[in-house]
This record gives sequence, structure tokens and C-alpha cells, in this order.
Amino acid sequence: MAFTVEERGRPNTQDYRVFFKNSEGKYISPFHDIPIYANEAQDIFHAVVEVPRWTNAKMEIATKDPLNPLKQDVKKGNLRYVANVFPHKGYIWNYGAIPQTWEDPNHKDSDTGCCGDNDPIDICDIGNKVCSRGDVIKVKVLGTLALIDEGETDWKVIVINTEDPEAASFNNIDDVRQLKPGYLEATVDWFKRYKVPDGKPENQFAFNGEFKNRDFAIKTVKSTHEFWKSLMSMKTNAGELNCMNTTVSDSPFCCSATDADTVVESVIDKWFYYEN
Repeated sequence: MAFTVEERGRPNTQDYRVFFKNSEGKYISPFHDIPIYANEAQDIFHAVVEVPRWTNAKMEIATKDPLNPLKQDVKKGNLRYVANVFPHKGYIWNYGAIPQTWEDPNHKDSDTGCCGDNDPIDICDIGNKVCSRGDVIKVKVLGTLALIDEGETDWKVIVINTEDPEAASFNNIDDVRQLKPGYLEATVDWFKRYKVPDGKPENQFAFNGEFKNRDFAIKTVKSTHEFWKSLMSMKTNAGELNCMNTTVSDSPFCCSATDADTVVESVIDKWFYYEN
């Protein structure tokens, strides 16, 4: 299953968008239309890369926009860039999300005691390849960290790209600790302090900042998939989320390819219309 992206607007502006297409060249939502599973029997998941390793622009799936393209987060009217927190440069993994998942803000997690953050579940790909923005990769889940971000549960699932030459050696969180010493400690340090330069306090963690293992992580991912199913069937109130999709046929939010084309064409392409 192949996916491609189409950029609209100019990077590092508030108009910039990255739309997704399926193998037939039709526009889709990376939130709702890319299947969660690349191989369900083996618990291999798809992941959408929002922020390539070593970069700083806080790109994310636009959950409130039609077709949910990638766009850069904006805070107080300004484009958001993550600070370099010594000794790190930008994001220290390929950072993204697993499609067809949703951390329900109305559900209090029994383990963390906090509600979800209203986003698809996040991933940190520890593979060697530096991915590109909008890449859709197949990943093996290794474990998870439970970040408590401003009072909300924000799972960070540690994964490795199945195409990584070393992927076969990584099957659980302890393999990361052994084969990439210091990486997990750096991950906790990064998430703890990355908002401090913006004047915010250090983030907190459930489980005293300990990583949970593969089985726990897979169970967590699958639970967020169930929350997403309720969202798409209107069993749960979507609030401001945009659930427009082209493939979830039993969802009341499913639209035609023509409707999807209209959404994309309504985004004015300013790529060639800016002044230096």
C-alpha cells in the first residue's frame, strides 16, 4: 500500500499544508484513511512521520481541518519551533502518529489518572533512517512512555521502522536499552524539558518515567483504535475534530473523491506567489 504527499503553500509559513494521496492518486486523510495495521497478524502498524529527526518545526496532523493535512503548529500567532535543549538537536527520533487512533479526552486512563489529549497516539521511531515529512512507514512497537502534558495523558510509543537493517534485533523495550544505550534516558530528558525554553515547567510522567513494555504498548495502541472507531461512528462526540474521510464506508463522515478534491483545491496554493 503506497502513499504520496502533495505540498501546498510555502514551508515555514502558516499557509503551508501537506496533503496525502493513496496509490490511486486520490486525496485521503492521514488521520482516518491510512489503515492502522500494516500487518495485523504480526502487530505491525503504519505510522505517519510528522517531524523528521533533527528538525525543529512542530508539524502535526491538522485534526480540526478537512482531510487533516500536515501543518505547522501555531502558538500565540507564531509558528512553533521546538527549541534545541542541550545536548539535543531538534527532535531526536522521527516523530509522528499512528493513524486511526485517538486519545479520547473524555476517557480517564485507569493507569495515568488523566484523560486523553484529543490527538492520534504519538510515535518515536528510533530507526537509523532520517525520514521525510509525510512518510508513511511500517513500524514494530517496542514500548511506551506515559507523558503527562499539562494534565493530559500523552502516550509516546517507541517504535522501529520495519525496514531498518537492525529491526530484527529489536523486539521489546529492553532491546533498546541494551542496543542503543542512553537513548531511552535521552528520550525522557527530552520530553521532560523541551517546553522549558518557552517558559513552561518541566513535564511529568506516569509510572515515575519508566517505560512500559511491548505488550502494554500494543494494548494501549489498540485501545486508542477502539476510541477512534467510536469517534467515526458518532458514538462519541467529535467536538472540533474533523472526521471527513474517503474510505471508512460505514462512517457518516465518509465523502466522495470529488468532495475531497474540492477541499484541497480550496486551499490557495501560494507557493509561487510570495515576495522574496
